Amino acid sequence: MINVPFLDVQRTYLELSNKIDEAIRRVLRSGRYILGPEVEAFEHEFASYCGVSYCVGVGNGLEALHLVLLSYGIGVGDEVIVPANTYIATWLAVSYSGAVPVPVEPDERTYNIDPGRIEAAITHRTRAIVPVHLYGQPADMDPINAIAARYGLKVIEDAAQAHGARYRGQLVGGLGDAAGFSFYPTKNLGGLGDGGAVVTNDKEVADRVRLLRNYGSQIKYRHDVKGFNSRLDELQAAVLRVKLLYLDDWNDRRRKIAERYVKGLDGVKEVVLPWVPEWSNPVWHLFVIRHPQRDVFREHLSSFGIETMIHYPIPPHKQKAYSDLFSSEEDFSISSRLSKEILSLPIGPQLEDCSVDVVIDRIKSF
Repeated sequence: MINVPFLDVQRTYLELSNKIDEAIRRVLRSGRYILGPEVEAFEHEFASYCGVSYCVGVGNGLEALHLVLLSYGIGVGDEVIVPANTYIATWLAVSYSGAVPVPVEPDERTYNIDPGRIEAAITHRTRAIVPVHLYGQPADMDPINAIAARYGLKVIEDAAQAHGARYRGQLVGGLGDAAGFSFYPTKNLGGLGDGGAVVTNDKEVADRVRLLRNYGSQIKYRHDVKGFNSRLDELQAAVLRVKLLYLDDWNDRRRKIAERYVKGLDGVKEVVLPWVPEWSNPVWHLFVIRHPQRDVFREHLSSFGIETMIHYPIPPHKQKAYSDLFSSEEDFSISSRLSKEILSLPIGPQLEDCSVDVVIDRIKSF
């Protein structure tokens, strides 16, 4: 029996081990471990990659979104439009700011927030829209930006899963007012621990995030605001600088795997494959299919050594953490239904074609 891991992060390291080890040694020899030259260099390099003016390294993706919201003055008494179908971190960022997350159902084809449903959720308290580029596929940003412009709202991209994805030819991260990225180890651009970044063309927001991430201090021991400790550290920045050079190549590998899945699984009974609009060039952070007997189907694959994941089994509105706001799953029937059918297949830049073929064959045998 061939074991097919969902994602082999160890092989990701081994492919670049010499370069990563040298980057780590460079930091260790420097004696600079917090907000030093590696973070500054990575900020410049990642801003350039995303095609924006500014990048600010922070502790993780959740805090990236949180600090952006605070930088725009969003807080108690405000509302923020979020996808109903997303990881809970998107909602938590809004809650941490003091505002209220207002969920909007997804387009059932793309799983991203449905622009056609956003306007109905806007009230006089709405201050921003946070579209998520879920699974590495961009949300439909043109209509979202048009709605935001009509109502005077900020658009903050949650790009945690979409490093290098393009919408109508433009890279995510520069499609709204600001964006938050995560560098969690399993991301397309992942570190060896937690990390995140804010990217933007708005200098005031970048300066504000820099202030907030470092205890509200620009000058040591002088604190202008009540800030946080949310800093991308030197070791992670050094590792990310190495991996950034290979991001596009690794994303292309993911695309080839996705193409192999689509070709091999086309027409397989009851399997719903991902749908990619003509304006989207996803990076396939996840390859998510749907099946009406998902749990039995998953057990079948597991019996052959194929590891799969569910992203995500419980939508935010059904989590105990948000029981004070939501109690009925009928309010978000699309998200609830998706959570019972979705299944993420193995994918990653080091996944070999023979393993992909094993997955395809075992799916066909169900």
